[in-house]
Amino acid sequence: MTRTVNGEHLFNVRCREVLRKMIWQVADFSGVRVLTYCVMANHFHVLAEVPPPGPLSDAELMRRYKVLYPKPTRYETASIKVLEGKLAAGGETAEAIRERLLARMHDVSQFMKTLKQRFSIWFNQTHDRFGTLWAERFKSVLVEGRGNPLQTMAAYIDLNPVRAGLVQDPKDYRFCGYAEAVAGKKRAIAGLLRVWGNLLGDDQSAQAILQAHRNLIFGMGADPWSVKGVVIDRETACRVIEQQKGILPKITAMRCRIRYFSDGVILGSEEFVRGFAREVQAARNRKYPMRPHPLGGADWGDVTVLQNLRQDVYS
Repeated sequence: MTRTVNGEHLFNVRCREVLRKMIWQVADFSGVRVLTYCVMANHFHVLAEVPPPGPLSDAELMRRYKVLYPKPTRYETASIKVLEGKLAAGGETAEAIRERLLARMHDVSQFMKTLKQRFSIWFNQTHDRFGTLWAERFKSVLVEGRGNPLQTMAAYIDLNPVRAGLVQDPKDYRFCGYAEAVAGKKRAIAGLLRVWGNLLGDDQSAQAILQAHRNLIFGMGADPWSVKGVVIDRETACRVIEQQKGILPKITAMRCRIRYFSDGVILGSEEFVRGFAREVQAARNRKYPMRPHPLGGADWGDVTVLQNLRQDVYS
């Protein structure tokens, strides 16, 4: 997740559409699989899988490079031809080009760097501005790549426009992965298949995928904003959790802003989180061991988090 400087609402519909397209373009170039995403007026989320790097032919390298320039200028077209010629010629120059391109692939940091840089250039040129667009590097959470943690994170991301009060159903917000999947976009359906495929058995159809995801988003068909038949709003939900120490249904809790999902460092089963705890401890030069913590406020099943937040998780 990354946010605009000062959290300003800078992205109108056109900006969000350009950023949406760039997410897919840069993901294709980088070899990153987008599972779902959401672009808002002042920030965006991407749930991505980064496959390990493998050998790539020069033809595939050039295909990926050209993805970044869907409508190349004459200068860009000439540069692409020069690059192709140098690769075809071989030698040290060709090897240096390969290394330079491969260094930008199969790495989530490079993916985000390329995406944010390219969008910043477009945005500043389009709006006659200069300077920093993004407030910070980006926040990342390592998510267990299967089961409840992955599905919960995907649903939480797709629910962003609902939390913001823009729509009641994320399918009506065109700048998120779920809406793209509902619209029949194969790449978005493939992302949700990666999220849900291991639980669908033999039925891997788009209908089964969307039904599974929608059941989580809407609490297996129940009214997501009700507790014991009484409809509640976000403020009431927060008050129940923060003041009354109540436990909400998971789907209702996900309609509040929960900092675990952007600040928790690692999200997954207790075994998964514990497996990475020592690495994070060493990287942060922490004296005492780090350990998994259960998420509060709702029944999250087997989902735990490495960094237990000191402040309220709902804000």
